Amino acid sequence: MTSPFQFNRMEAAGSLGDLGTLLPIAMGMIMINGLSPSGLFFSIGAFYILSGLYFRTPTPVQPMKVIGAYAVAMSLSPSQISGAGLLMGLLLLIIGLSGAIKLAGRYIPRATVRGVQMSTGVLLTVQGVKFVLGTSGHQALQGAAEPFLRLQSLGPVPIGVIIGLIGTLIILFLLDSKKLPAALVAIVFGLSAGLILGKPGGFEGIRIGFRLPDILPFGFPTQADLSFALIFLVLPQLPMTMGNAVIANADLARRYFGEKAKKTTHPALCLSMGLANLLCFFTGGMPLCHGAGGLAAHYRFGARAAGSNLIIGAVFLCLALFLGPHALAVLKLIPFSMLGALLIFAGIQLGLSILDVKEKKDLFVVLLMAGVTLASNLAVGFGAGIVAAYMLQSGRLKV
Repeated sequence: MTSPFQFNRMEAAGSLGDLGTLLPIAMGMIMINGLSPSGLFFSIGAFYILSGLYFRTPTPVQPMKVIGAYAVAMSLSPSQISGAGLLMGLLLLIIGLSGAIKLAGRYIPRATVRGVQMSTGVLLTVQGVKFVLGTSGHQALQGAAEPFLRLQSLGPVPIGVIIGLIGTLIILFLLDSKKLPAALVAIVFGLSAGLILGKPGGFEGIRIGFRLPDILPFGFPTQADLSFALIFLVLPQLPMTMGNAVIANADLARRYFGEKAKKTTHPALCLSMGLANLLCFFTGGMPLCHGAGGLAAHYRFGARAAGSNLIIGAVFLCLALFLGPHALAVLKLIPFSMLGALLIFAGIQLGLSILDVKEKKDLFVVLLMAGVTLASNLAVGFGAGIVAAYMLQSGRLKV
């Protein structure tokens, strides 16, 4: 019997699948919102390792995108963000322990699940293209397409576009290579570009030493912070988490790993994320979740075992424990455009999960959800998909 904990270059490459979504939001929430680098990276590393040990298959760790994007765009306080993590953690534990998620999973149509996967794939691909072109919201806030590189263009061509195109070609040519795993080579190229083109003085003042994260570094959120977090962060995030991080993620895990994914159930995913967000609350990190897009990227880049979780989890724990507040200097070496190239392939891989949709009415639901999601957000698209799927099943609508 194959061990669920393999450690090789393919697992190492697959472990990088979440970086395209994880690092930009993490860096933004440290630099703009003032979150603790030690606590944030510690909670990410611990979540990766504990998820791998329990689920025993590659399991993604991603930021809660609605919370992260809104927090960065509106420059929210650390107390408001930690309040969102506390409330999300408690709500997910209640949903998982009460059995409510089992009921939801039983009655949500399969076409809607595929619609979530397709819509998330499109969103990831669009975001990846924006990173390459330098037009993402985070890059706009920093005032440059590649804010941590001293060179911004070669003649009329932005340097990010050049790095992104090279990264894309590396991934295309090496996507099925076991000798030179695509994601690993792409990240090494990105780090090399960062070392060569990075702004001088980035490593000055770095001190390596053992540091544990502080407990409740921002104190306990006030009632006003909790009320704000519930209305503006938690309630908009919850439908997206249920659709993408629980239902679509569990479906994809079963497709990829079959019986090996028997522990990846709807309640287990809720409980996993609930406990992780309580950890984030206590260490001053950002709200975290699983996600179908991350799982698709892990799998496509080579991860087949939980060893990938332990590899990337150990990297983040080392950043937290030995570099602490200086860890950001290392991550700034990876250009946004290289993260964008990884994100494009993650999105496309997830979008391809609709290839088993054969019926016209199911395809209608999938495409409707993608359109509504692009026009609004995934939570609205999820709701529209459920309504449309049931109306088509009842015969009240024809397509």
